[in-house]
Amino acid sequence: MAEFPINRGIGKSVEFKGLKSQYLFIFVGGLLATFILFVIMYMVGINQWICIGFGVIAASVLVWQTFALNAKYGEYGLMKLQARGSHPKYIINRRSHRPFIRFRRPSNKQNRKEE
Repeated sequence: MAEFPINRGIGKSVEFKGLKSQYLFIFVGGLLATFILFVIMYMVGINQWICIGFGVIAASVLVWQTFALNAKYGEYGLMKLQARGSHPKYIINRRSHRPFIRFRRPSNKQNRKEE
């Protein structure tokens, strides 16, 4: 029986065969969804070889795409990409802020009128 190291230390993210954190969940969820679709297709009565072909192709694309995303974006890259989509591109501030008006010295004309 083979042993697979899942976690390499305290405080580090979960890693399995090079997949880190959210990619591992995407990988497992995708394989589970592929298996469920395979079973549904087989139960409906679709030809056995079509079901097997679909399962093999879908699982292969899932593995390839997950490892490609992991290599491209890294451990936290997908979360940063999703966060960037929820931030506004620019902020409009229509309220006028003039913080130094309150602290402006009176002009010479106002000082002369008071004298």
